[in-house]
Amino acid sequence: GEIEPMTQSSPGPSPSLDEVRERYRIERAKRIRPDGVAQFKELTGDLAEFDRDPFADPSFTRAPVDEEHEVLVVGGGFAGMLTAINLKAHGVEDIRIIDKAGDFGGTWYWNRYPGCMCDVESYTYLPLLEETGYMPTEKYASASEIFSYCQLMGRHYDLYPHALFHTEVEEARWDDADGRWHVTTDRGDTFRARFFVTAGGILAKAKLPGIPGIEGFAGDAFHTSRWNYDVTGGGPTERMDKLADKRVGIIGTGATAVQVVPRLANAAKEVYVFQRTPSAVGERNNGPTDVEWYKNQPPGWQQERIRNFTQAVTGAKPEKNLVGDGWTRYMWEDTHVKAGSPEEAEALERSDFESMEELRRRVDTIVEDPETAEKLKPWYGKHCKRMCFHDDYLPAFNKPNVHLVDTDGRGVEQITAGGVIADGEEIPVDILVFASGYEVTTELASRLGFDPVGRGGQRLSERWSDGPHSLHGILSAGFPNMCMIGIVQAGFGTNFLHFLAESAKHVAWIIATCEDEGVATIEAAPDAEEEWLAVLREQAMLIAGYSASCTPGYYNSELSRDEKTARNLVYTGSILDYAGFLEQWRDEGDFPGTTVTKA
Repeated sequence: GEIEPMTQSSPGPSPSLDEVRERYRIERAKRIRPDGVAQFKELTGDLAEFDRDPFADPSFTRAPVDEEHEVLVVGGGFAGMLTAINLKAHGVEDIRIIDKAGDFGGTWYWNRYPGCMCDVESYTYLPLLEETGYMPTEKYASASEIFSYCQLMGRHYDLYPHALFHTEVEEARWDDADGRWHVTTDRGDTFRARFFVTAGGILAKAKLPGIPGIEGFAGDAFHTSRWNYDVTGGGPTERMDKLADKRVGIIGTGATAVQVVPRLANAAKEVYVFQRTPSAVGERNNGPTDVEWYKNQPPGWQQERIRNFTQAVTGAKPEKNLVGDGWTRYMWEDTHVKAGSPEEAEALERSDFESMEELRRRVDTIVEDPETAEKLKPWYGKHCKRMCFHDDYLPAFNKPNVHLVDTDGRGVEQITAGGVIADGEEIPVDILVFASGYEVTTELASRLGFDPVGRGGQRLSERWSDGPHSLHGILSAGFPNMCMIGIVQAGFGTNFLHFLAESAKHVAWIIATCEDEGVATIEAAPDAEEEWLAVLREQAMLIAGYSASCTPGYYNSELSRDEKTARNLVYTGSILDYAGFLEQWRDEGDFPGTTVTKA
């Protein structure tokens, strides 16, 4: 059934706003660390094993290729695929896609952990449903279904002949004399391409917490995005039959853990959930797709639904809430905008508090042990972290084999050969699962795995040594014909796919228009990069006070405060507004804010 947007009434007595503010302040203070984003570790050296592809055929080989193309796309996830699909629609066919994974899918190739599914409904998340004629089986499709859909898109749009998998870029260098990008890979390939697109993913580079002793753990350990079914048995939907006599520790309680914990709870002898900050967990209410409803959608229904969802979760309050889920219920009121008056500010704060209070009360109605329930309550504003929706996570803590190890905001102290030390006590575990997420706002070169070399031999990391410089997050001065798709200095929102689709459309338009108009090179002009930064800053100021009051997390770059972070912004307004900037720019027709040379 439809979930109504939040109303202002709430049952029972509520604490005063002063009391809530104080509780939020205390919880935030516990979690602040001087190292910010530096608290996470790279998956290299002793930790390289965490980044191995467990799904690939280890014996895969192929002969090196030496090729020239119009467009080289790095990344075969949704962003790379949508870029290629849009390019083909514009008549640009000479495209090569490379990816280190063994197939299309991006994050949905890697994430096969038990219980994995999308947290935005399939009908707005999966792109091009009308075009492919596909009907998702459920409101929230499982990861295996989404991965299959990526493969279907690859077949439907004939992308497989363009793709080289199991391949990582080692160097990408702009050659001015040649007017081409020269790219080499770990397979000995050499490519020359007029246009170079980085679509390396938003949730692509796994990160590990820098807990002392992490390398010395004697049991089996892996990151959720490289789930090791050899160790656990079972599969994404089958029971993990090798865990019956095992003690499993899971570090992290964000969106991934919320899906994994119930599945571990059903299989393992003991499960220890190590928590620094609890997630807010609302009702998921998944179910099979109503076939009649789906078949009777009018042409153009999906774009309208995507738009409507984004409006509903960014405070635009559309007349009809087409999606009617937890996101649109709790995010209906945009409470992190700057208020026009003290009265309005208080009303927004009260509304935000009531959303979160309802989620805290939900814990009490589900979790039987009052002490555990108390620790599972999120004490921060609703825009501070990505909200979660699940119907089995909280009930898992009622099982005798599931133990919440709450670290009171400090995180795990140490990992030993035989277990985990939290609050001075060692808890022995046989298997460690890291549900510690991804690098989202760290340096692009680090997340891509290579450092593009632009005009005059300047590396991107050098040009961006004081933080990112870009126009719309897509073009950068000194890097001709390189288009980036990612969230740094670009859009961001609840539905990542809406943002990626708009970015891919824009990138394909830039490339196709350059081809049509005989443009040899295009890059951002430095003054336009600064003007765009001013737009991002102005938008960020609207929520700056709110963000700073949040507990640390990837939304606010772990509250890091330095020159780089000050440029490392995302457009915090609606994806529709960000898409509006791109559309307006395309409509102007003369590539404003760029430096262009003609062929």
